[in-house]
Amino acid sequence: DVQLVESGGGSVQAGGSLKLTCTTSGYTYRTFCVGWFRQIPDKDREGVAALDEDGSPSYTNSVKGRFTASRDMAKATQYLRLNNLQPEDSAMYYCALEPKRRDGNCYLYDRMYNNWGQGTQVTVS
Repeated sequence: DVQLVESGGGSVQAGGSLKLTCTTSGYTYRTFCVGWFRQIPDKDREGVAALDEDGSPSYTNSVKGRFTASRDMAKATQYLRLNNLQPEDSAMYYCALEPKRRDGNCYLYDRMYNNWGQGTQVTVS
């Protein structure tokens, strides 16, 4: 079974930084996407960033220039560096993994991912 485990969340003041980690295991896909999503209560899950198996990132507009997604291939670990955090960034952050689609793109739509971690909370005050 595919397993994902997030860590690194916490409470910070506005302007602060965090680095989230997503450790993945149990998959055999040659090409795949890892997405980062966030969700606040009673709201839809929002796509934040996505990485393919080569570590090429894409971002939603609201985090461009502040968040950086990366991947350590040897460790099968993905990272999301959150800089200049603002209160509106407070949410539960999740990572998800799915085989890459035939078009070769990684998308930021949660319905396109079937394998999820348990989430890590980020709180910015």
